[in-house]
Amino acid sequence: MKRILLPLFVCTLIFFAACDKNMPDEGVNTAPYYNLDVTLLPVTAKSEFGEHAGGFLKFRQDPDTARIITLDTWVFNLLPNHAYALQRAVDPITTSSCVSTAWLTLGAGLVAQSIQTDARGNGEADLFRAVTAIARGTQFRIHFQIIDLATGETVLASDCFQYTVR
Repeated sequence: MKRILLPLFVCTLIFFAACDKNMPDEGVNTAPYYNLDVTLLPVTAKSEFGEHAGGFLKFRQDPDTARIITLDTWVFNLLPNHAYALQRAVDPITTSSCVSTAWLTLGAGLVAQSIQTDARGNGEADLFRAVTAIARGTQFRIHFQIIDLATGETVLASDCFQYTVR
């Protein structure tokens, strides 16, 4: 009996969801992306940092008038006692993916700030960026990378994301 009820329940949910007039068309996302959870992965499969290297970026836009984006950043299993930087590149929403290579180093507002790793190769930084000059509702495609400050080499990178200025 349980084998029949679960598929029936799933089919019923799909049917009612398909009938919802408020759902956007397939492939069209109308929701604004104010906040992003970004995973940063090694850029090569054969990384000198091993298979466990990575990072995470918590990208948040509070609904305030200052329009500050907080960029809480963590990196893991990179070179110990070493300096890295978070960079971003943006593209207009009209592009289908992130193709820009105009990287901007992020930090404390307009001042670039490094991410220093500890003896285990882990580091974190509380960064931020003001977007007050950009009109509310403006949409972009954005991607991120972590670079080694000594060599300028990209060690971690993200996928492409869409975001909306709040």
